[in-house]
Amino acid sequence: MPETPITPSAAPQPSSPARMRPHAIDGVRHVLAVSSGKGGVGKSTTAVNLAVALADEGWRVGLLDADIHGPSGPMMMGVPGQRAVVQDQGHTLHPVLAHGVQLMSVGLLMQDDAPLIWRGAAASQMLEQMLRQTRWDALDCLVIDMPPGTGDVPLSLCQRAPLSGAVIVTTPQDVALLDVRKGMGMFEKAGVPMLGVVENMAVHVCGCCGHVAHPFGQHGAQALHDETGVPTLVSLPLDRRVCAQADSGTPIVRAEPEGEFARRYRTVARQLMHKLADQDAAAAWAAGVGLRIEVSPDT
Repeated sequence: MPETPITPSAAPQPSSPARMRPHAIDGVRHVLAVSSGKGGVGKSTTAVNLAVALADEGWRVGLLDADIHGPSGPMMMGVPGQRAVVQDQGHTLHPVLAHGVQLMSVGLLMQDDAPLIWRGAAASQMLEQMLRQTRWDALDCLVIDMPPGTGDVPLSLCQRAPLSGAVIVTTPQDVALLDVRKGMGMFEKAGVPMLGVVENMAVHVCGCCGHVAHPFGQHGAQALHDETGVPTLVSLPLDRRVCAQADSGTPIVRAEPEGEFARRYRTVARQLMHKLADQDAAAAWAAGVGLRIEVSPDT
């Protein structure tokens, strides 16, 4: 069927950050937010590689590129220029399959050079449409590459998406950690569990002489853990190959499957799978207890 242009619907009404858990998304078991307090810390690279690593571990995975104003998902996943199929007058969206991951992004709905000049309410509603009107196919996990910061769009996602948990990406520098604390506060107010921190660009090892440098400082994630109790999932070095592979459209997990980065991302993927499986087990136990209490005879 021919593609139909899609535009954001009427703006939603504002609401309090504290809310009850939103309705589940059709075809999705878990929703995982990958967030950062500020831009430029490697959040999208982390989201893309985690999504591919989860898929490599056997899960059915989707990736929602939620950066409305600067979508990078199509380029980083190797499908620039492709268009998602839009049907039913814009009410049904079909994700694009890339590296074994179901991808949806505003970059798959608009022309590459089209300026996306939307205010917060319209951008939030656009994301709501991509989140719930995309035909996700039996996903174990939908990874959301969140916009940086704690503005309208990230807050709306916290309120409207049934998030199973959040992963924060940061560099070790104090300025980034200040913004991370704000992001953690947003998730806390929304009742979203913090699953861990990915410390990016933590160290640089010179490829010529082996000199070790810490361009953004040291021990930032450890200090954050000591303060908040949120665990560090992994500490990743600064390496130009990661950027080069992202630009080429082949995530480093897929480009160098036996390399150190792939090993570390797969380790994080397995940690997250265990954490989300624990949530499933706890929910099943709670449901079973509730059922037993309901059917037990009066004493």
